[in-house]
Amino acid sequence: MGRLFIESLPGPRIFKCSCCKVDSASPDDIVSKNFQGRFGKAYLFRSVVNICLGPTEERHLTSGLHAVSDIYCSSCLQILGWKYEKAYEESEKYKEGMYILEKYRMLKDGW
Repeated sequence: MGRLFIESLPGPRIFKCSCCKVDSASPDDIVSKNFQGRFGKAYLFRSVVNICLGPTEERHLTSGLHAVSDIYCSSCLQILGWKYEKAYEESEKYKEGMYILEKYRMLKDGW
């Protein structure tokens, strides 16, 4: 097995995995704070780091049918949220390629 590469994010404020405290996202990449995840409030991000993708599957979410992949922390494998792979409704297409991070699964460092 090779060495695990962990990317560090610049800046004084960072979202981190609540389990292992590895950097996950920058607040500069938040698109919306008005999302619902499996465990409560969630944020929509343009980009995240230090994740692994699960298989793509279709799910009926609050906003309709989407093809999504669960995202896991690449360090501890805790589920963090999901990635929108495909949106089937035109009004939801803006989410494609973006990520949901569950607030419950994140720590705010430097806030």
